[in-house]
Amino acid sequence: MTMQAPIADRRPGPPRAARQPRHREIGPARRAEPPRVAAYARVSTTAQADDGVSLAAQAERLAMYCVARGWSLQVIYFDAGASGKDLDRPGLLAAIAAAEEGSADVLLATKIDRLTRRVPDLYALIERCDAAGVKLAAVSDNLDTSSASGQMLVSILGVVAEWERGIIAERTAAALAHKRTQGEHVGAVPFGFRVGADGRLEEHPDELHTITRMKRWRRRGASYQQLADRLNADGVRARRGRWSKSSVHALVNDHLRSRKARYLGASNGTGVR
Repeated sequence: MTMQAPIADRRPGPPRAARQPRHREIGPARRAEPPRVAAYARVSTTAQADDGVSLAAQAERLAMYCVARGWSLQVIYFDAGASGKDLDRPGLLAAIAAAEEGSADVLLATKIDRLTRRVPDLYALIERCDAAGVKLAAVSDNLDTSSASGQMLVSILGVVAEWERGIIAERTAAALAHKRTQGEHVGAVPFGFRVGADGRLEEHPDELHTITRMKRWRRRGASYQQLADRLNADGVRARRGRWSKSSVHALVNDHLRSRKARYLGASNGTGVR
């Protein structure tokens, strides 16, 4: 009699408990801090600096641009009456220092030519910003150096700015040469004189009287510093604002008659300045 082994019970057993997914507590998402901006504004001429209009306009555009981009404007550095021929400007150097010290993430200006008009200086500025991990940006050009294309476009604009600087220099030189041929005064106006309606130098009676008083006080024993202090106290303005020991010394020791001949002669094309 043949025996058969029992067949194992293949009926499915009770279902296993479903695997529960693992949960991880997730807190509120952190908001990224807005980029910190050190902005820079510059005007080239003293007249613009005195008006303040151009500087104020630049400051307003910088602030509005930061609001539009969601950036945090930390500070605006200014250079009044400063040329863009190099980087040696107090305001710009302070802005660069803020970027390099980690106080800003973006160095912003209204235009690239406000920073510099020389291509080598622009390259140097880009390299310094890159080394500090800081973006260089311009409002009007809508540029920043965080991308290769942005750096390329900034470089192109730098070339254009340098070309414009050369054109301006050529035109200025031609205009000054023309004024000289017409006998008109070119350059700073020396104390004691003023530019007349015909563009030539003429005597300034009040300032010549001041020079006479200075010479008289000096003959009475006053020191150059005492003369400077007295003029400043009397509200007499020097060409650069306040009198100093050196500026008083220069005028007191300049013979008045020779001074008139030198400046009035040069203004009228009959002397050498």
